[in-house]
Amino acid sequence: MDTRKIRKLIELVKETGIGELEVKSSDDSVRISCQANATPTYTQQIPAPSTASVVAAPTANEITVPAAKSAPPEGHHVKSPMVGTVYLSGTPGSPSFVSVGQKVKPGDTLCLIEAMKMFNKIEADVSGTISARLIENGQPVEYDQPLFIIEV
Repeated sequence: MDTRKIRKLIELVKETGIGELEVKSSDDSVRISCQANATPTYTQQIPAPSTASVVAAPTANEITVPAAKSAPPEGHHVKSPMVGTVYLSGTPGSPSFVSVGQKVKPGDTLCLIEAMKMFNKIEADVSGTISARLIENGQPVEYDQPLFIIEV
C-alpha cells in the first residue's frame, strides 16, 4: 500500500477521533490504532506568603488541584504480557470470568487479550482473592500494565 494512502488514513483517524481503523484491499492490509491520551492533571503552585503580618486567604487561582492517581492497592499484580485489547468474558453478554471478591487459584482464567486476531488467556499465577480489577472490557492495554490485584 502506498505511504501517501497510509498517511491519509492516519489523518482520517486523528480527525474523526475513532480509536481504530483497519483497511484490507486485495493483497494489502493496514491497521491503525490510536489511543486517547489520559486526562492531564494540572497543578498550580501556591506562592509563598510574604513576611507581612497579614496574609490573605488564597484565591481560586492559587488552590492546588490534587493529583488524580493514588497509589495502587497492595497485593499481587497480574500484569499484561502483551499489547492488545482486553475482554473480561469469553463472548459478548456473558458473565465475566472473575469478579472482585472472587477466590482464584493458579490456572484460573482472569480475562482474554486479543492481539493480532489471536485471543490469549490471562491466568491467575497465585491463589487468593481478586481485590481489584484495573481494566474495563474492550480497553486497549499495554505491555506490563497491571490488570488485576490478587490478595494472597
